[in-house]
Amino acid sequence: MNRPIARLFILVLVMFGALIAYTSRWTVFDATALQNNKLNARTLLETQNIKRGTIYAAGGTVLADSIRQPDGSYIRRYPYGSQFAAPIGYSFPNEGSAGLEYADNAFLAGTPLDHQSIIDQLDGKQSAGDNVYTALDPQAQEVALQALAATHLTGAVVAMVPSTGAIRVFATYPTYDPNRYAQASYRASLAAQPGSPELDRVTEAQDQPGSIQKVVTAIAAIDSGTFTADSTVNGNSPQTFEGIPLNNDGNTSYGYITLTEALTQSVNTVYANVAQTLGGTLLQKYMERLGYYSNPPIDLPQGELTPSGVVIGHKLVPPSGGVDVPLVGIGEGELYVTPLQMVMVAAAVANGGRLMRPHITSQIVNADGVIVQRVKPSLLSVVMKPTTAAAVTTMMEGVVSSGTAAQALAGFAIKPIAGKTGTAELGNSTNAPNDAWFIAFAPGRDLAVAVVVEKTFNYGADAAAPIARQVIQSLLGANG
Repeated sequence: MNRPIARLFILVLVMFGALIAYTSRWTVFDATALQNNKLNARTLLETQNIKRGTIYAAGGTVLADSIRQPDGSYIRRYPYGSQFAAPIGYSFPNEGSAGLEYADNAFLAGTPLDHQSIIDQLDGKQSAGDNVYTALDPQAQEVALQALAATHLTGAVVAMVPSTGAIRVFATYPTYDPNRYAQASYRASLAAQPGSPELDRVTEAQDQPGSIQKVVTAIAAIDSGTFTADSTVNGNSPQTFEGIPLNNDGNTSYGYITLTEALTQSVNTVYANVAQTLGGTLLQKYMERLGYYSNPPIDLPQGELTPSGVVIGHKLVPPSGGVDVPLVGIGEGELYVTPLQMVMVAAAVANGGRLMRPHITSQIVNADGVIVQRVKPSLLSVVMKPTTAAAVTTMMEGVVSSGTAAQALAGFAIKPIAGKTGTAELGNSTNAPNDAWFIAFAPGRDLAVAVVVEKTFNYGADAAAPIARQVIQSLLGANG
């Protein structure tokens, strides 16, 4: 073989090898990723003649199913309309999918004829999709949405079982009707509506946490051994941190008080002093254990999730990166969080310091009733020692029994409740609105809740805590 022909032969071999590698990538190695890509409508188009699996609530109520059309195809139906749009999402051939419809698509979609075995193809068999069972509670979800709607403001509620990570309530307001999402005119109207109805505020919206972040600072302070719940710290007002004057609410000076009393009364200067003593590196360590600086580890599409942390110039900056640590310690500065992140904080304390991975799906069952997959509780991290969790629980119980949340939960039949209010000021003006927060859990009752009401002129105790009370009452079935 002469040299030119040899070169041509080698070139052909290289090109053939490249072709094999390229086609293998999409047909073998990256086939699953391509099939699950939410921009790939082919997957939905080719399965529209297969009955997509049904999505159920915890008690067996249908949240999403498929209705057969006269031409033999199926169209998705959402019996609860807008109530579960945020966690369940939608699935339509031309619009793609979102939420749990996307995350569990590999189970829900079934198997198209051309993807089955030769024998099944000859028999004309088409595999129906598997059914997805969730931990969501329709009654409590409705209570949460009605309470949010009554504020006439944007906001979110999320409730989680601390011992398992199961999500019981996943509500965001305003919301949209997935039944109408296939209509171009409806999608256009959503884009024009105030409040961003398509935004999942539970996992995507970033709000300043205000004083609920003091729970994180208390965890780091006590678990590291730097402080105890009875350590006394200067609570006078004002004080200067990093050259910035900081006041307590009403500019009240408390003198030297314990960390417990400071959490009960939500004393800014005490927890700013604590955070400054801890330093950014130690505070960051505990924030990361709680899930900050990572996409929320929940069974939803990664593209729909937003991490919590210090955000400067659209970038996450750790507390050890030179930020104003005292302000981070009290939930101010450039710290932004999601409601899911803050229910994880409450759940970690409630579960003795062990943070479980949050999940919406509880199990996958095929058309024959066989359990294909059961979602078992999964430990995400050990955040703190049980003794620390017990101390912080007692501190948070004081917030409800005699502190900033006492009036909002006065006379509540469920006792005890451990909680923390938060009011994040959105501007320097006295007329600026707040993001109002409340996180809580019921010790011994295995339930944690986080609520945020955005851009309100009320405090966390007034705007968010009453909503949490209604949701807890609905889920635990108690009066009061």
